[in-house]
Amino acid sequence: MQVGVRSLGITHYSRVLEAMQKFTSERSEHTEDEIWITEHHPVFTQGQAGKAEHVLMPGNIPVIQSDRGGQVTYHGPGQLVIYLLINIKRKKLFVRDLVCGIEQSIIEVLGAYDIIAANRVDAPGVYVDGAKIAALGLRIRRMCSYHGLSFNIDMDLEPFQRINPCGMENLSVTHLAEQIQSQPGPDMAVVAKLVLERLLQHLDYSASHAL
Repeated sequence: MQVGVRSLGITHYSRVLEAMQKFTSERSEHTEDEIWITEHHPVFTQGQAGKAEHVLMPGNIPVIQSDRGGQVTYHGPGQLVIYLLINIKRKKLFVRDLVCGIEQSIIEVLGAYDIIAANRVDAPGVYVDGAKIAALGLRIRRMCSYHGLSFNIDMDLEPFQRINPCGMENLSVTHLAEQIQSQPGPDMAVVAKLVLERLLQHLDYSASHAL
């Protein structure tokens, strides 16, 4: 099955959220699935289960309510964000299959950098030595998914100290640049290509074209 791939550049979260909701509301059973790749301007997003007490000191970074699952997280430049707009009924995917495919894709990319990573049954995402390097948040509507993953590549991690990431107190957060400790740091375009390749493999897609 084919999927369209859309590279959005650096975007405002609220605009992409609105676009995902619109796409999902208006799609038909014949609409091609899409994968959107972006980075966001600094923003905290609060999931549907989010509790206000996990937003500690947002400062001048906006906090936006989202309709994805999960608690609060941070998005900012240097973080790879990939949204998966998939008709899971047509694809015959269970939500758990989608989550596992995303996590395994990131774990394999980290393995290509000789970094040992793992997921957690109790807290979706990908971790390196207990520190979170990638977060997941999905929404299923009309049997279609949207939202997706955020993968910390080479970014300012300070804003994570202003929240309890994913609602977890004292959770350490890391990024790829910290793990490989080499100069120059990881290239966003290269990492995005690697993650996309593995997502296509695990979800059994071929990229039809760039949108």
